[in-house]
Amino acid sequence: MFLNLFLQTATQPNSLLGFLPILLIFGIFYFLLFLPMQRQRKQTQKMLAGLQNGDTVVTSGGIVGTIVSIDSDNVVLRVKPDNIKLQIARSAVSSMAAGAASSEVKK
Repeated sequence: MFLNLFLQTATQPNSLLGFLPILLIFGIFYFLLFLPMQRQRKQTQKMLAGLQNGDTVVTSGGIVGTIVSIDSDNVVLRVKPDNIKLQIARSAVSSMAAGAASSEVKK
């Protein structure tokens, strides 16, 4: 009977230690994957909210153009060399072009 009680109490700490590696893996995934993705998503939303006429942007399809007008969900871009105007979704803008970033630093 004493041996039976001893074996039952000895297995309980081992079960808690068994969950420790799983919790550690979830912590590593959170800090290495999910946290940077959340930061990037917030940064992209901030960039999309701050779009203005005259900004040079790159779309997710690789089109580089200058913003002519902005609606709530759409952006009209002027694309060189023929000054063609394209209407795209605001969410299709993936980043600001390198020239636009340097002009903001000069201001």
